[in-house]
Amino acid sequence: MKLLILNGPNLNLLGIREPEKYGNKSFEDYFSELQFKFRNIELSYDQTNIEGELIDMIQEARKDFDGIILNAAAYTHTSVGVGDAVAAINIPVVEVHISNTFSREEFRHKSYISPNAKGVVLGFGLQSYDLAIQSFLNEGQDENE
Repeated sequence: MKLLILNGPNLNLLGIREPEKYGNKSFEDYFSELQFKFRNIELSYDQTNIEGELIDMIQEARKDFDGIILNAAAYTHTSVGVGDAVAAINIPVVEVHISNTFSREEFRHKSYISPNAKGVVLGFGLQSYDLAIQSFLNEGQDENE
C-alpha cells in the first residue's frame, strides 16, 4: 500500500509554531517515526504553503498512491478548489487536523474537504496521522469478520 501525506500552509513550522497547540516536534521528525512504525506501508510526504501546488499534488497523487492523508490546514476552511480536487480524484482521502478545529474559531468549523473525504480525524495532536493510517489498514477487516 502506498499512502501520501500532504500538509498545507504553515505546517512546515511544526515544532516552533504555537507549541502549546501543535507540540514541539517537527513534522519531518514525526514522519520518520511514522515510517518506522508502519514499515509495511510505503509512506511519502510533501508540504506546501501554496494553494495551487496543493491542488496539483492531490491531482497527481491519484496516479501513484492508494490514498491520501490530507491536512490542508487553513485551506480546509477557505478553498473550494482543494475541496473540488478531493472530489475529482478516485482514491480515498482522509482529512486530518492536529487540533480540534471545533474548539477553535467559528470559521474553522466548516470544511470544504469533509464532504468528499473517506473520514476525518482531528484533535489528537500528531497522533491524528497515525489514526488516519490505521483507517487504511483496517479497510476490509470488518468484511472478513
